[in-house]
Amino acid sequence: MSYRGKVRNGVVEFEDGPVPPDGTIVRIEPVDELRPPDQRSGTLGERLLRHAGTAGEGLPADLARNHDHYLHGQPRR
Repeated sequence: MSYRGKVRNGVVEFEDGPVPPDGTIVRIEPVDELRPPDQRSGTLGERLLRHAGTAGEGLPADLARNHDHYLHGQPRR
């Protein structure tokens, strides 16, 4: 089950509906899509750029040239 609410002065205030019982252990995850655009953690492009260049570690040096070999088993060029 999930609950919705907002943090005010360091306390989560739940929206209308059921409230978890006292002592319930919960995980809090911010919902960026529901925040106003000026409070989001960057534009879509900025968020995607955080991952740019991270896939190169541990890949073969000739991957760009021989991607058909690695993906489909074609002979190397």
